[in-house]
Amino acid sequence: MEPARTLNPLPVWMTAPATRRVVDALSKSGAEVRFVGGCVRDALLGRPVADIDIATPEPPEIVIDRLHSAGIHSIPTGIAHGTITAVIDGQHFEITTLRVDVETYGRHAEVAFTDDWTEDAARRDFTMNALSCDSDGAVFDPWGGLADLEAGHVRFVGEAKTRIEEDHLRLLRFFRFHAWYGHGLPDEAALAACATWASSIAGLSGERLRVETLKLLAAPDPAPVVDLLATTGVLAHLLPGATASPRLAALVNTNARGSADPVLRLATLIRDADAQAVAERFRLSNDDAARLTSLTESTVVIAPGDDEIVRRATLYRIGGEHYRDLVLLAWADAGGSDASEAASFQAMLTAADEWQPIALPVRGADVLALGVAAGPRVGELLEAVEEWWIKADFRPDREAALEKLSALVADDQTN
Repeated sequence: MEPARTLNPLPVWMTAPATRRVVDALSKSGAEVRFVGGCVRDALLGRPVADIDIATPEPPEIVIDRLHSAGIHSIPTGIAHGTITAVIDGQHFEITTLRVDVETYGRHAEVAFTDDWTEDAARRDFTMNALSCDSDGAVFDPWGGLADLEAGHVRFVGEAKTRIEEDHLRLLRFFRFHAWYGHGLPDEAALAACATWASSIAGLSGERLRVETLKLLAAPDPAPVVDLLATTGVLAHLLPGATASPRLAALVNTNARGSADPVLRLATLIRDADAQAVAERFRLSNDDAARLTSLTESTVVIAPGDDEIVRRATLYRIGGEHYRDLVLLAWADAGGSDASEAASFQAMLTAADEWQPIALPVRGADVLALGVAAGPRVGELLEAVEEWWIKADFRPDREAALEKLSALVADDQTN
């Protein structure tokens, strides 16, 4: 196959010493080596490249030998499917032997190795991911991926229904890729296939659901794609109880720092769902699960008309990070685009950024020093002083707080 285009100049990652070492090692015997998948796609778009994937017709055992001879450490990350990871100075290069699917099982496949680049490209999910590029920058395009990439058309290689049947994860990947690379109307055949196979995502692992959903929600504007998830029936299987409400779109429209956080965006979709069930199903980390639950179950009222004293009291009670999240959700609830309220919400976000945690100037030891016996009353007295201190806008110093504490203890002793 003749190259369809040439990358010129070559991207920096392609000419980097570590990349050249891997390519030189793999091509030492004359074997053709190409970059494949996302690194080629993103290089053509001028986007940053995070992962470098390489393909070769050499079987994995030969790949390991070639790397070893070049002094490059290798890890057999998926040797049964032809995948080896080369590691140089902490940088990973995933190297896969060209392959064809012998049989598919909805998520996993039995593969056979091949030396045919076109056959290997045919098993990839989307045309823009079937592109490959050699070390000189020659781009090969067996499925019309260049035109689709330029048009923002996310299209399956071959028949959409068949590709999703082979691997159900491709259903979610379609929506994620449309969020990041799509322009205009989505591919009709792909949408119809996604609707047909919507229930199949129930069989996907929680880790896969989490990764695809959070990557989708991290896109510049995922709201229209979440609407597509709803209209095709996929959202009901992905997030039972979730709604494709305008709340997500409003959060995106605020364009405020922090509003693109995927966990925060997830919270906008599951107001009427069981956040804990979502966290467990997606196997979120403990921190993300606690955050998601706190965002959906919070009883803290955030209003743009709050004065600075109320604002500081709230910041003291819940902290700057949680306050920022709740402000952004409140802004989304308000519509996210009202210019008259924007300044107020921005001031609240600034307050969250500038907040420095402060501590009550008295401690349990101070209560005990006044003759109060250890027990629940110690905590009750501290809470009473704290409420007084908060209402005074944190102005009383330690001396004043000790005086207040002494008066409360004296009241106890006379009653």
